[in-house]
Amino acid sequence: MRIPFSNFLKLFVLALMLSGCATQVPDVASVSMSDLSRTGRFALKAEEFGREPEAVQGGFTWIDSGQRLTLDLTNPFGNVLARVVVDSGIATLTRSNGEILQAATPDELVAMVLGQSIPVQGLREWLRLRLPDRAIAAMTGVTRDAQGYVDAFNQNGWRVQRSRFDERGPRLLVLSRNDQGKAIHIRLVIDNP
Repeated sequence: MRIPFSNFLKLFVLALMLSGCATQVPDVASVSMSDLSRTGRFALKAEEFGREPEAVQGGFTWIDSGQRLTLDLTNPFGNVLARVVVDSGIATLTRSNGEILQAATPDELVAMVLGQSIPVQGLREWLRLRLPDRAIAAMTGVTRDAQGYVDAFNQNGWRVQRSRFDERGPRLLVLSRNDQGKAIHIRLVIDNP
């Protein structure tokens, strides 16, 4: 079932306020160093001409082994509202009410649920300290910081800015996109070292 983006934001904000789901967030301390694990906060804002801006915030836990990705979106109390798992060529979203949706890729899954493009697959590369050569080849407008890390670029319609690097990757990502009269801004702040 496709939910209009504006309705999704309203439902998501309501779920943040009312959610009583007791699903636990995975323990990122138990993840091996070869995996990329990040916890933090996100803020998403959508602006469309002639409409009030819409925004949603929350937390996330990202665990990516390269083979399997688990992304949990949480409310302010740390309870999981939705979990996305990408494994064996299929992306599965499980909502806190037990509803399950599937698609071939995480980007297709998000588009199916939100009716809006969010670059989940791109984030698998963008969250890492060093970007794969194939990612860099697909980027335009690339700039680097004093240490030589890619800190800003355009890819797949998104402008991505990365900063506050640690040994695993950026601790701040700002993504923006203007598409069909709608501006989308996503800010990811990484809290764990």
